[in-house]
Amino acid sequence: MTATVEQIESWIVDVPTIRPHKLSMTTMGCQSLVIVRLTRSDGICGIGEATTIGGLSYGVESPEAISSAITHYLTPLLKGQPADNLNALTARMNGAIKGNTFAKSAIETALLDAQGKALGLPVSALLGGALQTALPVLWTLASGDTAKDIAEGEKLLAEGRHRAFKLKIGARELATDLRHTRAIVEALGDRASIRVDVNQAWDAATGAKGCRELAAMGVDLIEQPVSAHDNAALVRLSQQIETAILADEAVATAYDGYQLAQQGFTRRLRAENRQSRGAEQRAGAGPRRAGGRDWPVRRHHAGRHRRDRGFSARLVDAAAAVGYRDVRPAVAERRYCQRAAHLCRRSGGAAANAGPWRRAG
Repeated sequence: MTATVEQIESWIVDVPTIRPHKLSMTTMGCQSLVIVRLTRSDGICGIGEATTIGGLSYGVESPEAISSAITHYLTPLLKGQPADNLNALTARMNGAIKGNTFAKSAIETALLDAQGKALGLPVSALLGGALQTALPVLWTLASGDTAKDIAEGEKLLAEGRHRAFKLKIGARELATDLRHTRAIVEALGDRASIRVDVNQAWDAATGAKGCRELAAMGVDLIEQPVSAHDNAALVRLSQQIETAILADEAVATAYDGYQLAQQGFTRRLRAENRQSRGAEQRAGAGPRRAGGRDWPVRRHHAGRHRRDRGFSARLVDAAAAVGYRDVRPAVAERRYCQRAAHLCRRSGGAAANAGPWRRAG
């Protein structure tokens, strides 16, 4: 007898960061995770997760909205449905509910987790098999203080933990951000790869000037320097700047990647499964390679990064269709959060009671 979806529960968990995490659009004192537990009629439970950053400053779904969508819309839609046909359930979600891709991704992950447990297989096997067992990890230097960031990077290098760092810039004047980046490149760049993430903070003119300066000082990669809606500027930067330009927020679906490649983008694309609803993109697609290399896509699940091979393949196919051949591995990234002795208050990240705080979904 086929197991059905019996119950879906969600909680919001606020995990304090080890220090304030300064982005171009906000400063984070904690990371809010929406944790999902899906229970099947055979008693098997699957765990899923949806994570966004900075409330509504990064994307269109907040943790509270994700949890609400799961509780009030997605759960009633899926209860009683066969739990082992992921594509059918994804089509049901997409047919009845527009957007809400983070919420759908959390449920998809829980369904995959439960199916893997039922079959005695890792989720990677359900997606076609793991390509490797480990990935190098980026550490984000985002205190906003140049000396502190350099000291943090030196410590991590000395411990042998990381050899690649990403700087969060864009919140300050361009000249200030460039001085900050140059100092870190000079201090750490001979022993580590330095990348920057602007999180869409620059307009086209600032992006052109900033990217030229960053390339000249030896930055290895520049992530989403301009608005996700300004594909024209992103394409120009990819064609004019020697340093790799990474499209992140601009690529939420396979079609976004196709459009960007069709317009002439010549660098790197990254799509996050939490935004793109991986199962929908995977349907009918098997693992492929383009330009002799696999194109990894970052997949978030409970603090680990997995490759969504099918969605990756769809992006590769779209790019190859218009002659995009520079398909290179991206380094998975993870910001380490430790369970601090005190819980941050959501208003300002100040310490409160012992945590993390689990809030009812």
